Amino acid sequence: MGWEERIECNRKKKSSVGAEWDQKLPEDWAFSLIKRYFNVTLGKMLQSVQLNETETEEYYLRSANLRWEGVDITDVRRMWFAPLEKKKLALQYGDLLVSEGGDAGRTSFWKDELSNCYIQNAINRVRARKKDSTRFLYYWLYLIKSIGYIDAVVSRITIAHLTAEKLERIPFIAPPVHVQQHIVAYLDKTCAAIDKAIATKQKQLEILNDLRMSIIHKAVTRGLDDSVELKDSRVEWLGRNPKYWITTQLKLVSTLQSGITLGKTYGGKLIERPYLRVANVQDGYLELEQIKTIFLSESEAKRTELCKGDVLMTEGGDLDKLGRGHMWDGQIPNCLHQNHIFAIRCNIEKFLPEYLTIITSSGYGRAYFEATGKRTTNLASTNSTKIRSFRIPLPPMAEQTAIIENLLIMQKQSDKLQENLYTQISTLKQYRKSLIHECVTGKRRITEDDVQGQL
Repeated sequence: MGWEERIECNRKKKSSVGAEWDQKLPEDWAFSLIKRYFNVTLGKMLQSVQLNETETEEYYLRSANLRWEGVDITDVRRMWFAPLEKKKLALQYGDLLVSEGGDAGRTSFWKDELSNCYIQNAINRVRARKKDSTRFLYYWLYLIKSIGYIDAVVSRITIAHLTAEKLERIPFIAPPVHVQQHIVAYLDKTCAAIDKAIATKQKQLEILNDLRMSIIHKAVTRGLDDSVELKDSRVEWLGRNPKYWITTQLKLVSTLQSGITLGKTYGGKLIERPYLRVANVQDGYLELEQIKTIFLSESEAKRTELCKGDVLMTEGGDLDKLGRGHMWDGQIPNCLHQNHIFAIRCNIEKFLPEYLTIITSSGYGRAYFEATGKRTTNLASTNSTKIRSFRIPLPPMAEQTAIIENLLIMQKQSDKLQENLYTQISTLKQYRKSLIHECVTGKRRITEDDVQGQL
């Protein structure tokens, strides 16, 4: 049985911990509980008004400020604290901040990023009783969070809560303090190098995506031939296009089909049909695992039935995804669509549906729908009028086909590079996790020589 299974076994049996582990850990290591080595303090409940003149308005951290890579202070709020509360809840360098709710157990190491800062009751502050390392505890919590142990012990009736009492009773592997310090120094240095490599790979992904978007934008606005004469399109965001291209509105080269309205009552004979909801139309793909059905009249079913080649657009969603089209390939026979999804049916003698999906995903398409979308607090929406009014830079059919084929080749090459980068990032993250596992459980013994060898 591995160490993870032993922890879970001890938790389920509610048995005392330590006896079995004393035989499995290095001789000078102990297996105990967090509360034996650290004090845990929950923050203050939100107070938006001053209750007496001794209270002052101070900065405080919320769970949203906590990241494994450090405390995010870009959005720090203020509330009222009494003198005794400030004395009790003041942060100092080396405090460990553990999320009590939401993503329970997410942890940050406090490095005095902000002076005179305190905590809300969505955060548990952990501070050593003696000289044990909160940084070592940080790595321990990272490990047991990553294997799902913390998620297994928090209350999940409504929202997960890692109360101070539950945090205190989480098992803790405790090496001697000087060993903790060696492990922390080694992991800080090694993990920083791994994180730097991951950041480099992620930057390469961003560059790859920017390059892909640049190639798509050039293809749908200027074509594949750099030598052709250009003209001003007189369309904002579109720029100059080949002189022989036409610029037209989407409504002139396609029809827009609206969908079924749920809850509507139909008379006469009803038939059952599958239909697509907004949840089925995702960014770049269709989620067809869960398809619902509806009973409706045959005439309404005929009016809202999807045809192969229809381009699906959602009425609302995240602003950066608004207006992106996904082509229906007839995966489900006799499938309909809800009224929050528009089906664009291209006039295939003039305009290919594959070409429309490319345009909507291009920088030009994104600029149009983001500028014309109606924004709310978290979401945005468009409508049939704005979709129909979308201006299309339209090359001849043969050139549309050539652009589609050219971009398909580019997409396959790009996808392969992207997959390789994702694999490398995943490998680095797994190595980081394995390294932490080996170090904090004593499977890899870290000495002063190991630390010095990194310098």
